[in-house]
Amino acid sequence: MAINVEMFSNVKGKSGFFKAIGHPMVVSRANDLIARLRAAGHVVIYDPQGFVAGLNEFYNLSGLNIDAVYVQKLEDIGQTRLGHVLRPVTELPQSTARILLVTSFDAGRLIDHIRHLVPQGMQVMSLDELRLPDSMLTNRSFYLDPLNFATNFGFMREGDNIHMRMATCDYWSGLGAAGLPRIWCCLFGMQGEVLAQWEEQVAAAGASIVFDSREIRQRFGLGEFVGSLFIHVIGVARHDVVKYALDVYGDEPSVLSCSHDANAWPSDLFAGLPAPDNDETVIMWIQNSHPVPIPPDTIGINLMGHSEVRKVPVEIPPYGIYGMDVGQFFPEARWPQQFEVQAGRHFVRPRYEVFVKGGRDRMAHVNVERNDLVADPKIPELTQLLGKSYILPAPILPVDRWNSVMQPNPMSTAQINLPYKAIFYDATGVEVGQHHFGCLPRDASVAVDINAILDEQAVRLPSGSGHVELVYDFSSGGVGDGWIHGLFRYTQLASGHKAETSFGAHVYNTVLTYRNEPQSYINVAPGLSTRLFLRLGDAHLDTFCHLIYPASTPWHAESDTMLILFDRMGNEVARTSLRIPCGGSRHWYYSELFDAATRQRAGEAAYIMIRDLTCRLFGYHGTVHGETSFCMDHMFGF
Repeated sequence: MAINVEMFSNVKGKSGFFKAIGHPMVVSRANDLIARLRAAGHVVIYDPQGFVAGLNEFYNLSGLNIDAVYVQKLEDIGQTRLGHVLRPVTELPQSTARILLVTSFDAGRLIDHIRHLVPQGMQVMSLDELRLPDSMLTNRSFYLDPLNFATNFGFMREGDNIHMRMATCDYWSGLGAAGLPRIWCCLFGMQGEVLAQWEEQVAAAGASIVFDSREIRQRFGLGEFVGSLFIHVIGVARHDVVKYALDVYGDEPSVLSCSHDANAWPSDLFAGLPAPDNDETVIMWIQNSHPVPIPPDTIGINLMGHSEVRKVPVEIPPYGIYGMDVGQFFPEARWPQQFEVQAGRHFVRPRYEVFVKGGRDRMAHVNVERNDLVADPKIPELTQLLGKSYILPAPILPVDRWNSVMQPNPMSTAQINLPYKAIFYDATGVEVGQHHFGCLPRDASVAVDINAILDEQAVRLPSGSGHVELVYDFSSGGVGDGWIHGLFRYTQLASGHKAETSFGAHVYNTVLTYRNEPQSYINVAPGLSTRLFLRLGDAHLDTFCHLIYPASTPWHAESDTMLILFDRMGNEVARTSLRIPCGGSRHWYYSELFDAATRQRAGEAAYIMIRDLTCRLFGYHGTVHGETSFCMDHMFGF
């Protein structure tokens, strides 16, 4: 059963309410409020904003002696909430209850409106009793402002030969934050127990922000753990999303992987979870993101395009973690088959780890599967004005050192078929070949070896690397909804080490707009500039970046890309520039573009900001340990 709390709507936007009532610091206050209401006897509820059902999902109100539920909107009257037929608040004077609970934050004005209706002797309470301290609020005048709840979960696993590091930087100071942000942190264990709790001050404007499982273990005297790190950034501006890169490293050089942030809004569905290959075990880590248990037989997975759902039979505690071995649920499934995750809005975007027999493990993430889309009949017509329109770009890593594989992933419930083709480009922007998938049915699980296709078509990449664009192809029929997704798997030929990444399509580099495309992170469309964060690996690792300049229609002939190197305190150390051909790409290394003396001045926890005011680039980052191991995922911007 899905949690009945609105979390994110592509129509209404972000909801601050579920974060406000589900914040770990609020749980004890909410339980105390419910206990006092229970002890008071008869209670009535005024629910002018429709929040009471969501409150009930997190804090069971069934034990309260509720006489009536009142509402303000005439259109709500006669509906049912908490088992009560909703009544107009103008009937409140007839109540003999001892307490009126107003299920809103910033409730003072709402209470003033009905104060003349409150019977003498009736105590009025509201959700303002659950408010975080003012010192933790960015906007004290509007409590449910998403900026007050710039929160996210990170996955952390700490052992004797495996450590995890979350890395980002203070991007809020550059967006107009009034002072240096602070970060409130709470680390939960697998049973939802609090392992550690602390607060950190961002050191300087633009400074690196790093959470390292090994350092946390030492600081708090912990043993090995599998943990969920809740982070709340206080004092943000313009951007309430907490983004980060998650790195996996170990004492052995073969332990190396990375992944993206968790996406802060729990979803009904996720997709793009791969089945294991013959020598693999795939574990999807479910991080309960709420202060209530996930009941048994609530979370499940099914083979993509198939209706049989096999469910997790155990309860997952509040804020607890469960490692779901997909092979135990579907022992018959093998790569390239893929799964759909029935999540019911109980957890944020999960990570999965692929454990390979004999070592060489890797981590990646699934993606949000949209259930609010429908087929868009206009998409086939967009080529007249938007050229290729929606493009999913991904690297073809240097073919002499890596093998590249692509797999389309259904990522919305509207995608009954996938009418796609892949276009291959050399780094210079020259098209060198195509692969037509045709109109794939939803249950098709097709993985295509890009290197093999290039060999079969006798295609050479003059630059040695390039990129692939997954785009619509309606020549064989089919429908589209603009939500093209794919998984891309890479193998280092010398070591056999693998990494994988998945992402979705956007419209790139056209002044014409369609819906919210070309997308901009902090403004309305069109998004025609670049601001990408590149975290840098430890000194013994080299960092690589694969920048792609996709264009739905012809754009500027070359990019004007600036790479700005910052040290951990946010001080600029050096900068250099790149020119990438329109429709092309550039595979480059930290050690190539910045000399040893400059890298030494930058030091540990340095990062690079990739800026371009002329075009929108897309990027992939990774680190490499010689010919021993590497990691890779897509980058994020803000």
